[in-house]
Amino acid sequence: MIFVDTCILIDHINGKIAIHDHDKPQMAINSIVENEIIVGAKDKRDLATTNKILSDFPLLDLDQDIMNTSTVLLNRYALSHGMSIYDAIIAATCIVYDLPLWTHNKKDFRFLDIELV
Repeated sequence: MIFVDTCILIDHINGKIAIHDHDKPQMAINSIVENEIIVGAKDKRDLATTNKILSDFPLLDLDQDIMNTSTVLLNRYALSHGMSIYDAIIAATCIVYDLPLWTHNKKDFRFLDIELV
């Protein structure tokens, strides 16, 4: 399984990246990615289409281990690397679930021990 970052899903929704239906079960997101995508919807029709696309991806639970790990990451990297809350939770999800991260924003995660694809 691979964790899909928000930027990849945005490109998929906008038709810049094709993610085939048979690949989606091997890809996952969390509620942070889901929420980041939802707030980008332009209108109710766009929101409905967006929610349909999101429903095709397995949704990983955010638990206390992930939140604790994100707090450690923020304490370590928020000031020195400008890590955001959202990126910390995404990175913590990858760490806890031991998943590679598919992202265009490698600079946001390159200093972590996460496989980036």
